[in-house]
Amino acid sequence: MKFEPVIGLEVHAQLKTATKIFCGCSTSFGAPPNENVCPICSGMPGSLPSLNRKVADYSLRMALALDCSINRESLFARKNYFYPDLPKGYQISQFELPIAEHGHIEIEVDGSKKRVGITRIHMEEDAGKLTHDPQRDRSLVDFNRTGVPLIEIVSEPDIRSAAETVAYLREMRLILRYLGICDGNMEEGSFRCDANISLRPKGEKEFGTRAELKNINSFKHVEKALKYEIDRQAAILMEGGKIIQETRLWDSTKNRTTSMRGKEEAHDYRYFPDPDLVALVIDDPMMEWAKKALPELPGARRKRFAKDHDFSREDVERLISEKALADFFERCIACFNDPKQVKNWITGPLLSILNAGNKTIADFPSSPEDFAGLLKFVKEGLISAGIGRTVLEEMAKTGAPPQDIIKKKGLVQISDSSAIAKIVDEAISRFEKEAADYKKGKTKLLGFFVGQVMKKTKGKADPKIVNRLIKEKLETD
Repeated sequence: MKFEPVIGLEVHAQLKTATKIFCGCSTSFGAPPNENVCPICSGMPGSLPSLNRKVADYSLRMALALDCSINRESLFARKNYFYPDLPKGYQISQFELPIAEHGHIEIEVDGSKKRVGITRIHMEEDAGKLTHDPQRDRSLVDFNRTGVPLIEIVSEPDIRSAAETVAYLREMRLILRYLGICDGNMEEGSFRCDANISLRPKGEKEFGTRAELKNINSFKHVEKALKYEIDRQAAILMEGGKIIQETRLWDSTKNRTTSMRGKEEAHDYRYFPDPDLVALVIDDPMMEWAKKALPELPGARRKRFAKDHDFSREDVERLISEKALADFFERCIACFNDPKQVKNWITGPLLSILNAGNKTIADFPSSPEDFAGLLKFVKEGLISAGIGRTVLEEMAKTGAPPQDIIKKKGLVQISDSSAIAKIVDEAISRFEKEAADYKKGKTKLLGFFVGQVMKKTKGKADPKIVNRLIKEKLETD
């Protein structure tokens, strides 16, 4: 029997606010344990929460980016459960009236496009963090993360494979980063995913019993966990067994999922409206402000780049992979109108230099205008492409303008044919055997002689002139 996976995702994105959702404590990552804590986020009696306006604004932007219906009035609710990292004994979230519902996101897998529905987006506070101390056989709790603002984005069960899941998560993370509301750092937990997965016989419409996968902190692990779970559930069903509705954890060391606890339903949390928080009302000015704050989103930019520049899908994906990189590209072509050369130099030498230093375009100290100026020098023949890469490396280190580096290091390309001809004559005289072999038909030796001339001139000779003169000398003597 063939089974079809049915996957729904719950993405938790930490919002890039300076303070927590209901108090003024810092959201900075890496502070000493229990430093960013106050009576409000630690749930002390008599403390009252107050909503951080920026959290509502950021949530609204994401809702608009996913084409959701906005609830002009939304309510906060208490989600009741008891766990050591939840000091109040409940989590402030949203339930019956979230900020947004009924949106969608477009993904592409193996050339096929698909629309995945978004069930809802709601705001909530994060819980604390438990760390097990094996030496003392006890767990320690850090409440720094308690009250950090999150949005939870719940998808429809429209996803049918591990590959589609990864494509969905990558696109969701890209949108969040374009909006500037979440850094998307999975290792630090600011972008997390829970996956609900069930199997059903192909052709069936009714859903099977689902398991929820937690503790997945990378795209690679998401794909592995889902593939494992698909195989696990299929094996049980093939043997006539039944799937248990439960929460399972992904063990990245053993590459398997393990049972954690029974899966809770909504009624288990005993949701009720939070009596300390008034309804959030989205008025027209707030809606207009959020709309104006939206940048060109990745999907629109992807289509525009492909149409305007006739780039391959791979090149477009690399350019739009960071908003700052796509912005850098566009500023470059604004002052050097050769999109293909700009793209080649960005996706080639520039990204190679940045990746080698584990850096991004935000760390590149030179301006797009200086980068474009370097490409102009190469195109005009002032320097060769090889010297251009040398200049680019220096720009990445110092941020100095290309003209200053070229002048300081004496890197101007030698274009004087008579000067180059003398060096070509010296090379041919020095390597008489190779010159004779070339004349006998071993024309691949042309590269050898070009290399000798470029070595002698420290790469400054114009390669086109070098090639022409060597051919003329060897083929006419």
